[in-house]
Amino acid sequence: MRAAVATIRELAYLCGVSVATVSRVFNNPKAVTPKTREHVLRLARELGYRPNEPARTLATKKSYMVGLIWDTDHRSPGWRHPFFQEILIGLKTALSEEGYHLLLLSTSDEDAAGGPSLDGYLHAVRRHSLDGVVFIDSGNESPAPHAIAEAGVPCVSLDRPVDGPRATYVTSDNAGGARDAVAHLHATGRRAIATISGPLRTRPGADRLAGYREALDALGLPCRPGHVQEGDFYLAGGHAAMRRLLEGGDRPDAVFAAGDQMAIGAMAAIGEAGLKVPEDIAVVGFDDIELAALVPPGLTTVAQDKAGFGTMAAATLIEMVDGPAVEAPPPAILPTSLVIRGTTTPRF
Repeated sequence: MRAAVATIRELAYLCGVSVATVSRVFNNPKAVTPKTREHVLRLARELGYRPNEPARTLATKKSYMVGLIWDTDHRSPGWRHPFFQEILIGLKTALSEEGYHLLLLSTSDEDAAGGPSLDGYLHAVRRHSLDGVVFIDSGNESPAPHAIAEAGVPCVSLDRPVDGPRATYVTSDNAGGARDAVAHLHATGRRAIATISGPLRTRPGADRLAGYREALDALGLPCRPGHVQEGDFYLAGGHAAMRRLLEGGDRPDAVFAAGDQMAIGAMAAIGEAGLKVPEDIAVVGFDDIELAALVPPGLTTVAQDKAGFGTMAAATLIEMVDGPAVEAPPPAILPTSLVIRGTTTPRF
């Protein structure tokens, strides 16, 4: 096994490029062609070379550290949700390719209501000299994202608008995806279409419910009393909401669940009631998690670009960190697509 390269000059010699080129790869990667950058980074990995981080920080006046804040505690299943796992992979990969490290921020400080302390997060951002922060919406209305953004820190939020001079957000076309789901159910012959929404305190939950209602109105279908049940984006929440729909006395012939895990939980409740999917009740989810294609008979769903979420957030944040622009980029709204599988077989 080859010994680790100790100096930038040694790496430059082995790569067949100048010392200045190697320096740009680590300090200003956009100034180097993708082919050269990949060549240098590949050899650096193979040879165990590590740039002089303190020197790089002094030269660029950047820490190359990005904070991640997801205001959910250990009692929440949020970190285990497959949708967020794929977002985090895309985010980490895109940041790493540009030489940035991702730091998960948490604080043991609590406010008067028992939630994470605003001062605790602000202190963490300043103590680590973070170049920017990424927020994931947990729906708990924490003031931390807004306060950090208003302080002028470059910020990108996922699914939740934040106000600040250098703050923007990335989201999916949630309402449009919901409209597509309902239109598809209508096209397969369903007319009593219910929904299991996400938590309405979250932007995706509220937008997907709005899209559901807009689609019903456009199709001339009534929004029946009891056909809207709020869920929580998880299996148990979808199961409980579906049981409420079945016990309500006005059984739907189709359900649009605003998350795949809720859709799968709903399918379990339908089976426990002695009914079949899609013969008795068709089901559409949202997200297109890996399990959607595996659960029989295959879940029709609205696919989000999960890895693209993280990649777009990283690119947008780096644009603000590296660029002199006074204003933040506009929000990025990623398209969705309908993936048709066995849970929505036509009735005719």
